[in-house]
Amino acid sequence: MSDTRSPQPLPTRKPTQHLERFSEADIPTSRGPLRTVVFRDRRNGREHVALVAGDVTGVEGVPVRIHSECLTSEVFGSLKCDCKEQLDRALDFITQQGLGVVLYLRQEGRGIGLGNKIKAYALQSKGLDTYEANRQLGFADDLRSYDIAAEMLRSLDVRSVDLITNNPLKIAGMVEEGIPVLRRIPSRTEHNPHNLDYLRTKRERTGHLIELFAEDDDTEAQAG
Repeated sequence: MSDTRSPQPLPTRKPTQHLERFSEADIPTSRGPLRTVVFRDRRNGREHVALVAGDVTGVEGVPVRIHSECLTSEVFGSLKCDCKEQLDRALDFITQQGLGVVLYLRQEGRGIGLGNKIKAYALQSKGLDTYEANRQLGFADDLRSYDIAAEMLRSLDVRSVDLITNNPLKIAGMVEEGIPVLRRIPSRTEHNPHNLDYLRTKRERTGHLIELFAEDDDTEAQAG
């Protein structure tokens, strides 16, 4: 399992206080028990969920996945992205380790919502890539924010994290919000003919640390 050192410290924003810790319960799952904590955003009523394995209170280096909702893949089985695989692997990882958190954020389509996401898919079928489609609809490349994730982790009393991600912006976002990132745990998934261009675009356009082919592993081994 490879890792990456945390980035240089960034200015820390003042902690947000947008969330109400609304409800929680232990839920038996196919992977084992998970404490499920629901946070409600006071600004818009949107509910976000922390799935917790083990006791993370006051712990350093907690494995954490910040995962944005993806109804199309997680429920409908769409092959246009790798979101469901990333969610499944993160849940597998924290339950196997007996410690960790998956934050499930209601930020469909990198924050543009389900309806606009489907509009973007229609544009992609005409040859635009995922970022070009979002821009044509009038959106920035990524509207997600990580203040909510940081507030959830503070509420859980997580002191620092090992972030399960391929996205350098998530690492920077956590540090900026005052959550120390000790290392990166790669989120490896299998590609398919329907999402290969999407994954390549994320890697080439926004620096996602995605390993698509066997030679990626060879290059990493030679470098490290």
